[in-house]
Amino acid sequence: MNRKSLLEMSGKEARSFFLKGKSYCSIDIPEYFSFSDVLAKANQEIGQKQNTSDFYNKNKLKKCERVNHMLFANKDGKLSWRPLQIIHPILYVLLVRDITEENNWIKIQDRFSLFQRNNKIKCFSIPVEAESKQSDKAEQILQWWENIEQESIVLSLEYKYSYDTDIADCYGSIYTHSIAWAIETIEKAKEDRSKDLLGNRIDEYISNLQYGQTNGIPQGSVLMDFIAEIVLGYIDDLLSSKIEEKNIQDYKIHRYRDDYKIFVNTPNDGEMILRILSELITLFGLKLNSFKTKENKNIISSSVKPDKLHWFQLDSDIALQKRFLLLHQHSLIYPNSGSVVRGLSELNKKIPDEEDSIQIISIVADIMLHNPKAIPVCCSIISKVLKNTKENRRPISDKIHQRLMGTSKSEYAQIWLQRMLKDRIKEIDFSESLCKLVKEESGVELWNSSWLSNKKLKAIIDPVRIFNKKLFLEMDEVIRDNEVNIFTHSL
Repeated sequence: MNRKSLLEMSGKEARSFFLKGKSYCSIDIPEYFSFSDVLAKANQEIGQKQNTSDFYNKNKLKKCERVNHMLFANKDGKLSWRPLQIIHPILYVLLVRDITEENNWIKIQDRFSLFQRNNKIKCFSIPVEAESKQSDKAEQILQWWENIEQESIVLSLEYKYSYDTDIADCYGSIYTHSIAWAIETIEKAKEDRSKDLLGNRIDEYISNLQYGQTNGIPQGSVLMDFIAEIVLGYIDDLLSSKIEEKNIQDYKIHRYRDDYKIFVNTPNDGEMILRILSELITLFGLKLNSFKTKENKNIISSSVKPDKLHWFQLDSDIALQKRFLLLHQHSLIYPNSGSVVRGLSELNKKIPDEEDSIQIISIVADIMLHNPKAIPVCCSIISKVLKNTKENRRPISDKIHQRLMGTSKSEYAQIWLQRMLKDRIKEIDFSESLCKLVKEESGVELWNSSWLSNKKLKAIIDPVRIFNKKLFLEMDEVIRDNEVNIFTHSL
């Protein structure tokens, strides 16, 4: 095994894991942005205080907007956007410290032991730490391949039918009070709303950093992935009890975050489990995605995602431009899919040093605009080709910039476009605050810290600290493979 589950860690180990820069911000951004030093110093300073009142006023915090830094990324290549958040470092560290205090951490581990007691319902999305050359994120994704897709194929020997479903807008819909339900049980949490209960404190932290909102949790950190797992794990346990009440015995359920695969031998059992799940999650402010709920009469054919199967069929021996055209067509059929990113990553490695095709730039730029997951690798490809265009380089980069800035909510894309156009850093303006840090503009704010009274902490989280100017200057205009590749090997 090349990974260690978060639930196998001690409280101290879990704290170190959550305080890693890549855990704090799991959004793919250029390497010259680093949060590790800010988190370490904030944790050190907070650890010397006895009470949170030593550095901020909770009532003032509740009234503050834009506490976190928000990035929008297009979700489906159309008119749906996913809000990604870089949580205020001080609130993040406070929450991590509370959760990973040894007794609290043991309590959470005990709850997961309860959630996972039914071996017919298995979760494969608990955060992991890599014990190999892979990144934590790569090892996390590999769990889908190994335990969802591959294991589904094996289960075809045992079951005749499978049902796929997921929760619509899961992170944006989670009722924050349900976090306390999951940790304390519904009955106890509703009876006791005091801050003596860990679940209530987590609920308060999350609502406070969202202007008092109780619907939704921020997306963009491993910590919030884990908190979502607490709620979803509790749902797993309740689901197990409800299925038992209906005397359904011949089934298995595999869950990866909010994606479910249900294996049964009769359609009646499958439909009943879907109905139970649908009714159960409404209590938590959640609902199933009707567009992604389907019955599979052949488990083998449904085990691997259709976009991945389609990509497997594409001819790899044709000319490079034609391969990009095929991938472009593939991205229209399966927008923002993992296979689009994988396909681009494979083609990125095959680009000759002398490649100067403006057509490839145009194709990849269009893919980038409609497939936000692929933005980093698209920028890498364009940067490799752009360096050889010589006379046309400036007008081409201007056209890419203009087209991007003409789209709404392009904050995430701007970050990578700036990396791609590094050699024109002084000429090109971007509205995203992280981009302004790179240009060393004065007065840049990522987080609203008006509620924070401690001057030392305010100095520690100065946004200037997260930009590594030395590393940025050392980079050339070409985005290298190792800057954008998730995996050290191909799946």
